[in-house]
Amino acid sequence: MAATSIYTCVECGTNLDLNPAHLYPPDFYFEAGNKGTLSFSAVDSTKFRFEKEDKIRPFFETLNYWGIQRKRTKILCKSCGRVVGYVYDDGPPLTDSPGQFHFGPSQVIPRAPRFRFKTKALRVASET
Repeated sequence: MAATSIYTCVECGTNLDLNPAHLYPPDFYFEAGNKGTLSFSAVDSTKFRFEKEDKIRPFFETLNYWGIQRKRTKILCKSCGRVVGYVYDDGPPLTDSPGQFHFGPSQVIPRAPRFRFKTKALRVASET
């Protein structure tokens, strides 16, 4: 049997129940970057609290585009309240649509949520 990883909160040690099967490969490209983080396509929402965040300030949205208004959702550990990551909506497109006027994918196309966890906020243990 293969070893599975168990992800716990650094602050309180609660098992966050993150399934390695939902982990995106490290070389998968995302607009919001991936440095120092682990990205999952799904999480057990009973283990977390989600808090909407809406900031008006410049941020790097894609390789050659700066955004002004950033909407993201904080992921907080339900046990201790520590911010462990953020939810972004730059996951894979939910449809095979070529985009508005066939110009390629755009913000109009609904995208899968991506749960991005900070590696500093997680403790990873392997269970055999």
